[in-house]
Amino acid sequence: MAVVQFMVSVDLSVVNLGLPRIAAGLGFSAVGLTWVIHAYALTFGGLLLLGGKVADRYGHKRVLLLGLAVFGLASLAGGFAQEPGHLVAGRALQGIGAAALSPAALALLAVTFPSGKARVRAYGIWSAVNAAGGALGVLIGGVLTQYAGWRWVMFVSVPMAAIALALAWRGVTAAPSTASGGRPDVLGAVLATAGMSMVVFGVVRTDQYAWTSPVTLATLVIAVALLTAFVYVERTTTRDPLIRLGLLTNRSVAGANSYNLLLGAAMASSFYFASLYLQQVLDASPTMAGIQLLPFAFGVIAGAAAAVKLGYRLPLRTMLIIGGSVTAAGFAWLGLISADGSFLTDVLGPSLVASVGFGLCLGPVVSAATAGVAPGETGAASGLLSSSRQIGASLGLAALGTAAHARTGRSTTIEGLTEGYGFGMTLGAALLVGAVLIAFAVLPRTSTATPAEHGSPELVPEPE
Repeated sequence: MAVVQFMVSVDLSVVNLGLPRIAAGLGFSAVGLTWVIHAYALTFGGLLLLGGKVADRYGHKRVLLLGLAVFGLASLAGGFAQEPGHLVAGRALQGIGAAALSPAALALLAVTFPSGKARVRAYGIWSAVNAAGGALGVLIGGVLTQYAGWRWVMFVSVPMAAIALALAWRGVTAAPSTASGGRPDVLGAVLATAGMSMVVFGVVRTDQYAWTSPVTLATLVIAVALLTAFVYVERTTTRDPLIRLGLLTNRSVAGANSYNLLLGAAMASSFYFASLYLQQVLDASPTMAGIQLLPFAFGVIAGAAAAVKLGYRLPLRTMLIIGGSVTAAGFAWLGLISADGSFLTDVLGPSLVASVGFGLCLGPVVSAATAGVAPGETGAASGLLSSSRQIGASLGLAALGTAAHARTGRSTTIEGLTEGYGFGMTLGAALLVGAVLIAFAVLPRTSTATPAEHGSPELVPEPE
C-alpha cells in the first residue's frame, strides 16, 4: 500500500515542472495546457466516492489491481501522445485509475490493521511515503524534464504501477466483499460523480473565470443542485446507497473529513507558493527548486515517525491538534518571506517546522476517518476522505491563489510577487487554525490506542 500511495503522490506533482516543454512539444495553447492538470483532478476528484463503493462491493484487492492496471496503461499511452488531445485523455484515464485504487488501498490498510500498535505503525509508514512522494514528485519532474524529456514524466509511473501490481498480487490477501448485497444505487452514483466533477470543474477554471463570473457561479450552482439531489436520493432510495448518510453522523468521520478538507487546501497552496517564490523571486532553476523542496519531505517523514511514537500514548484528537498547530506556525513563519531573502533564511526553517507538523497530522487523520467504520463501509469512508483532500486542494489553491494575486495586483516586481506569496502562506496558516478548532470541537475526546503489550485496544481519555 505504501508503494501504491507513493505512485499516486508522485503523479500529483510530477507533471507540473514539465508543463512548458509539454506545451512546446505538443503545441498546447496557454489555456489548453491547464487541462493537463485539470483532466486528472476532474476524474480523480469526481470519481472517488464511486471508487470507494465499487471497492466495497467487488473486493478491495480486485479493484486495487484493476485501478493499478488502468493507471499504468494510461501513463504509457500519455507518454506516447502525439497531440494535445491524446495527453489530456491519458491524464483523464490516469485519474479514473487513481480514483479506483486510492480508496481501495486505504480500505485495505484499515481492514488489515483494524486496531492496536500495528495500525499506528502502518499509518505512520503510509503517511511518510505519501508526503515523500508529493515532494519527490517535484524533483523527479524537474530532473526528468531537464535531462530525459517531458515524456518521461508520464513514463515514470509505468514501472511504479507494475511494481505495485506485482506486490499487491502477491502480498495482499483477498477477502470476500463485506458490502450488502442489495441492488446498487446507480442514480446516486451518477449524481455524486457529476456533482463532485462540477465542483472540481468550477474551481480549477477560476484561473480563467473569476469566482464572481457568471460561468463560475453557474457551474457551482449546478454542482450544489446535483449534490443536493444526491443527498435526497441517498435518503430515500430502496437500493444500496453509494454512501450511507448515517456514516456522517460519526463524529470521528465528520471531524476527520472537515479537518482533511482544510489541511488539503493549505498544503496544496504551500507547494504552489513555495515553488513560485523559489523560482520567481530567488531565481532557482526547476531542478534546484525541486532539490530545495526535499527538506519538506524529510520533515514530513520525521513527523510521521514521531506520530507513530506518540500515537501509542496520545488520542487522535490530541495528535491532530498538535500537528495542526505546529503546521500553522510554520506557515505563519513562511508568510514572513522577503524579496531580498534566501533559501536558508526564509524557506528552510519554516518549511521544516510546517512539514514536521504535517507529518504528525497525516496518519492520525486517516485513522480517525476510518475509526469505528464497519468493514463493509471502509472503501466508502476511504473514498470520502480522499475526496475531501482533493476538493480541499482544488478549492484552497484556487481561493488562496486568487487572494495572493489580488494582493500582488498588477505589480510584476519582486517585492509585489513576494507580498502576494507571503499573504497566501499566511492565509494557509489561518486555514490550519480552523482545522485545529474543528479537531478540538468535533472529534471525540477518546481514541483507540495501544497501551498494553498484547495489543488489545482500549479507550484512552484525553488528559484535561
